[in-house]
Amino acid sequence: MTTTMDAEEEMLSTPSISKSTAAISCVAMTLAYVAILHSPTLIFRFPAPTSFNQFMIRRFICAIAASLLCLFVSSLLLLPQQSWKTAYLFTLYGIQADHVWHAVVFPFTLTSLVYAGSLVYKCVLLSSSWNGDESEGIPLNCLHIVLHKIYSVVISVASNIAAWRNLVVAPITEELVFRACMIPLLLCGGFKAQTVVLLCPVFFSLAHLNHLLEFYYQRNYSLQRTFMAVGTQLAYTMIFGSYASFLFIRTGHLIAPLVAHIVCNFMGLPVVYAQRKVLQLQLLLNLNFLLFVSLS
Repeated sequence: MTTTMDAEEEMLSTPSISKSTAAISCVAMTLAYVAILHSPTLIFRFPAPTSFNQFMIRRFICAIAASLLCLFVSSLLLLPQQSWKTAYLFTLYGIQADHVWHAVVFPFTLTSLVYAGSLVYKCVLLSSSWNGDESEGIPLNCLHIVLHKIYSVVISVASNIAAWRNLVVAPITEELVFRACMIPLLLCGGFKAQTVVLLCPVFFSLAHLNHLLEFYYQRNYSLQRTFMAVGTQLAYTMIFGSYASFLFIRTGHLIAPLVAHIVCNFMGLPVVYAQRKVLQLQLLLNLNFLLFVSLS
């Protein structure tokens, strides 16, 4: 399988751009992505959308336009050294058919381990509400609960535009920009893969700083609550960004971080500690962590 790690070795032998150029390009793409998202009202001064659906459709168009622009800019920097071999460019972007099932199953399984505790915890809470005593253990219909939630999300995606944002548009556009475009640029600039895994999430987190104004002005959060909310989000995006970059480099497939992104957006923040003393859940959380580290 041709992976991004294999491509790194070839690029490092004949780097076409400097480290500073690669880093500046990533910063520029981050700023462009955020600016284009807010361009209808802040730059073009379009009238405010009259409905949430209209607002989201406008955001979708801007996100797609920003992704296409970043793909174009990164291709100008990456293609000259390969004499415009577009097939090689697609390989760098992680768009390939080889071992695609591995690129789907591996991240899905690995990411699901993180959320196994969350699912069990919800089942325990439901069991407590039904039986009045959570010490009786995990209900036998836990699988039914999971399947019902998956079914609900499928229906939601088909009818809810916010679900389209969280599970379709945002994962695709963000992975294209912050993984497919930036990681090959950083590798081509001479950065080591380990450095890229730590550096790329910085750009991904910076793109979420715009929520600072959203929480403070639009949602009327206090300044302290705003910084706490944004700080939590930045920490989460840093961790996820490192994980997604690792998946992209490890598999050489864009679909790998895309699958992880969709699962994380669907599940939200995982349970890392059970407030109630559930022995089975505590053991499962510890086992999940050990399995996650060993499989990765």
